[in-house]
Amino acid sequence: MRKGTPLILAAAMFRLAIGADDIAVHRVVGPEVDGRYKHPATITELDNGDLYIAYYGGDGEYRGDTAVYGMRLAAGSSQWTTPEIIADTPNRSEGNAAIWQGPDGVVWLFYVTNYGPTWSSARIKYKISKDGAHTWSDSYMLAFEPGTMLRSAPIILNNGDYLLPVYHETGGDREQTASDTCSYFLRYDPREETWKPTNRIYSKMGNLQAQPVQIDDDYLVAYIRRGGGFGPLKEGVLYRSESRDGGWTWSPGLETDFPNPNSAVDFVKLDNGHLLLVYNDNNQGKRMPLTVAISTDNDRSYPYRRDVVNQPGDTAAYPCAIQTQDGKIHVVYTSGNRTIINQAVFEESAILHHQPQGASR
Repeated sequence: MRKGTPLILAAAMFRLAIGADDIAVHRVVGPEVDGRYKHPATITELDNGDLYIAYYGGDGEYRGDTAVYGMRLAAGSSQWTTPEIIADTPNRSEGNAAIWQGPDGVVWLFYVTNYGPTWSSARIKYKISKDGAHTWSDSYMLAFEPGTMLRSAPIILNNGDYLLPVYHETGGDREQTASDTCSYFLRYDPREETWKPTNRIYSKMGNLQAQPVQIDDDYLVAYIRRGGGFGPLKEGVLYRSESRDGGWTWSPGLETDFPNPNSAVDFVKLDNGHLLLVYNDNNQGKRMPLTVAISTDNDRSYPYRRDVVNQPGDTAAYPCAIQTQDGKIHVVYTSGNRTIINQAVFEESAILHHQPQGASR
């Protein structure tokens, strides 16, 4: 694909009223470009300092016209390029996408294609780019089992393997996920160029979209979105799983104290070793506020928490977080009934120095 042209929109990048002085929130793109629906966004920083966002969009979640789009913010620029289609299966609906550059410079685009009326018919595909996400390979099928999906990029394990979070969604109801919906991981060995699955993580009401972090060579932790319906639920919380053998096997998902309205979360390890969890602190069916919590003691407690976005009546959904080379934290999310992609940018100090509240899992 050719590089996109600049997105010339006065509203494309500006500080919103919802951002505090130490948290800048920018509107990246909205319904004015290529269809109203834009969800969920993922972001990566490329080796040259460019930022790249991928998302799927079209007229609606299950519409056959949906495709995966990409857009770039070149290093030193303040204008994102116009979104362009980077993956599109004829007569099929595309779904969640994840963009990521590996340590060898190869950029991976993982995405979902749906082959039926619900996501329980979906499969995972991928493409690669060897020129910084300017051109893409053909599409390859990664997971053939119906209902296999993903929503986030891999992490690099200490031994050099890639750990890709995936999940298996079951059932035919668009308004809830079945209780046997589960998370697991596909593990890639770049030396042998092979993918191997881990065991599956099951939980009380089903779970999906695990987000892992490696604490040490053997110990990994993942926070996971709950399954079930989308309405208010007193017991609606995030699940937590852990691995004690380097990410090969995982414990069942256990309930935490973090509320969850059946909405995606992200969980990343910062350069200084601190852990950052970004989630919707709500179990009343609302994907708002968008909250960041930080652990400085390897997941034992999260005393530093702050709402980075809180717009009652709106949504701040499907956060994706990265830390860029300059140390800043970027979180992209969708709002406006899945029609607007936003980008929050802040230093870790904006969370650590905000009035701390004592809390633990």
